[in-house]
Amino acid sequence: MANYTDSIDKLIESLVKLPGIGRRSAERIVNYILSVSKDEIKNLSDAINKVKENVRFCSICNNLSEQDLCKICNDARRQKDVICIVGKTSDVTAIEKAGNFTGVYHVLLGSIAPLEGRGPSDLKIEGLLQRIRQNHIKEVIIATDADTEGETTAMYLTKIIKPLGVSVSRIGLGLPVGSNLEYADATTISKSLESRRTI
Repeated sequence: MANYTDSIDKLIESLVKLPGIGRRSAERIVNYILSVSKDEIKNLSDAINKVKENVRFCSICNNLSEQDLCKICNDARRQKDVICIVGKTSDVTAIEKAGNFTGVYHVLLGSIAPLEGRGPSDLKIEGLLQRIRQNHIKEVIIATDADTEGETTAMYLTKIIKPLGVSVSRIGLGLPVGSNLEYADATTISKSLESRRTI
């Protein structure tokens, strides 16, 4: 086992808590931090603090924003009558990279997972229903993950949205069952959106 100083050990332990960072990666990050100037590390630290202080959820769709409304909700060129429902803010980024969706989003900030104690009341569903009722929404595309929680969420959303008289579709071909949107490539997401099916 490596003989690190207390401060290095503490930094490695903190880095390992980040998603996708194992001990070896954490050690490489620490070595990078030690090899660059204090100014570079201060810039990194300032950027992290700025994100934590300034980034919030959009008051309409729950996407990440530094204003009351996110860039997508503020964009007059977007189709406001087509809403794509996703589970996480990273899913918005993934779909935007595909480059062919011109509607707006609604981020649930989670999925229904009874085994983990998450039900419909833990998601941002009420704001979605208000948007559908008040904004003459033409179509809702359910783009939750293709895993068990995502499918459960999609079935629940379909059940409560269809009675509102809105066309409801689910993303189709391209995403394998059990996969997550954020890890899919742009072409796969693009094909999934094109081949969405009415529910």
